[in-house]
Amino acid sequence: MPEDSQSSLEVEIEPPEFIDKREEEEAAFWRLKRAADTWRENRLKRVLAQEGESIFLTLGRVLYLICCIIFDGLILVELPIYMGRTSAAWTIYILLLIFTVRLQYEYYKKWFDVDISQIEFENA
Repeated sequence: MPEDSQSSLEVEIEPPEFIDKREEEEAAFWRLKRAADTWRENRLKRVLAQEGESIFLTLGRVLYLICCIIFDGLILVELPIYMGRTSAAWTIYILLLIFTVRLQYEYYKKWFDVDISQIEFENA
């Protein structure tokens, strides 16, 4: 008899669920939807804000990005090649690349930033 009582105690009792999976799935879906809606709204605002700008500003933006890519990808890469492809050369290259990209990004924001603060959509 003691064995029967002991075997009945060994039956695994499932712990109560503290987190409802269906609620969490739905909450995750709505968080993703809100993030996507915010990104989409900001993208639409940037496109609308660029509507009135000149063709030279648009072409300047593209030309600036092309020049940055050429400088970062072709000219700056020559540094570790000339230094013998050592780990020190690649470390210096990576540090210079990080500094250069940050500088290029700051100038991009300074010269080509689009002001979306004046555009508001009505939330229905």
